[in-house]
Amino acid sequence: MNNNLNRRDFLKVTGLVAPAVIASSCRSGKVSPAKSMLTIGSPLRVKPALIYKLHERQEATSWRRWGGLQSRSDVEAEKRKIEQELKELSSKADFPMEILPVAQVTTVEQAAEARDSDCDMILTFWASGEYDCDNYETLAASEKPNVMFLRHKSGPIYGGYLHAQSHMLRKRTDEYRQPGMDVWDIVVDDYAEVLWRLRSLYGLKNALGTRIVAIGGPGSWGNVWNWGLPAPARDIWKLDIRTVTYEELEPVIKKAMGDRKTMEEARRQTDQYLAQKGVSLHTDKSFLVNAFVLKKVFRELMDEAEAPAITVKQCMTTIMPIAQTTACMPLSLINDEGLMAFCESDFVVIPAGILLRYISGKPVFLHDPCTPHDGVTTCAHCTAPRRMNGRDLEPAKILTHFESDYGAAPKVEFSKGQVVTNLAPSFSSKKWLGFRGKILDHPFHPICRSQIDVEIEGDWRKLLEDMQGFHWLTCYGDYLREVGYAVRKIGIAWQDITAGRGIMQPVSHFESPA
Repeated sequence: MNNNLNRRDFLKVTGLVAPAVIASSCRSGKVSPAKSMLTIGSPLRVKPALIYKLHERQEATSWRRWGGLQSRSDVEAEKRKIEQELKELSSKADFPMEILPVAQVTTVEQAAEARDSDCDMILTFWASGEYDCDNYETLAASEKPNVMFLRHKSGPIYGGYLHAQSHMLRKRTDEYRQPGMDVWDIVVDDYAEVLWRLRSLYGLKNALGTRIVAIGGPGSWGNVWNWGLPAPARDIWKLDIRTVTYEELEPVIKKAMGDRKTMEEARRQTDQYLAQKGVSLHTDKSFLVNAFVLKKVFRELMDEAEAPAITVKQCMTTIMPIAQTTACMPLSLINDEGLMAFCESDFVVIPAGILLRYISGKPVFLHDPCTPHDGVTTCAHCTAPRRMNGRDLEPAKILTHFESDYGAAPKVEFSKGQVVTNLAPSFSSKKWLGFRGKILDHPFHPICRSQIDVEIEGDWRKLLEDMQGFHWLTCYGDYLREVGYAVRKIGIAWQDITAGRGIMQPVSHFESPA
């Protein structure tokens, strides 16, 4: 039995990030310190559906059902109210969404029409409750994500406020029996609770099927997949990986480095970069010039593949003698422009980085985590974005790559006191772990250049005991709810150390008997 969201159908209805738009943005996007990042990702198309039934008075019998929609005028007023509320919701969203017309559902046929509309998810307003389960089940059978909104005090009260859990999700049994939904798909009164779920689904929509250029091919850290491509990157995330071998890359880099105009432009960009406030150089300037050349090569490969993401395998060895620098700075610069760039070609964690980038709207920092102790852990890597809040560039010292003492790598001075989201995917991808933290310091130990000491919010001992995998992802802000909601939809268990609850299993896809 498939215990995951039907990913083929989800990809079909949601589509991929528009490649032509990305390619155009890649070619024209020159991001200065004062400008925000490039916008990537296609809007989340939301189909609202108001489910209701009107009943006529009958003598000497129970004819009226729970709920405040008792007349046609009640329904029309509620429809107008929903439209206005969703307009306000859309204006508050920090991600692109499109609200489709509100469907009025009183029959199975109307439910099927709303279900089959060109949308990414369905936002249901279940006003009728128990006596309309067949219509709701018809909508839910689409296998598109479904969020149920209910009214209590926001009025008029909904019948679904009574029946959502017992009748819709559990079918009058003690087990959840509605495929693809659980209690965390239900929201009562609070549109802020709707908004973060939509942000989560927006991230999931755009992460699934992402195209990524893999310099040197895909790989992983860990023996679970024999260091090759992890199956979940292909089977769960449906990543479209475009390999560029080093045999193909070497002549391209050499041609760029032999081109007078390319080198002149790289030297100009280097001078502009070093003139930025908070930037200082502590390596040979030629390494940084070559880094801008390498960044140009990477961006052209991304343009050619129409891909919003890139990763580099053997970035600590193979690429250095070819590019006469390291990949650290090019990857940092690409992230700061709003696209996605990851070192190490670790497809155990790259899906988490892609999802977190889309959910947060900010660059993510892929790094090595140290041993949690006394409520603190240290995270470090030689590649880190500077535009961590999506707008401003953090100060940075440009040094050599630590292990090789060669090339150019940023030591980003992350903001002290900043709240961060931290994700730790397991090697098997069966479980992701996350916690909220706070940056205490950006020290300068003899380890990878960009370093943060992170205060762990939650039981650090539980983190120490339960962490799996190796690499982690970090971004500014708190997005634990969104990440947990998204990954459980596609068959990955979730453990939130900060919330202190146990492992949340993937959303049930139990198929009730005919």
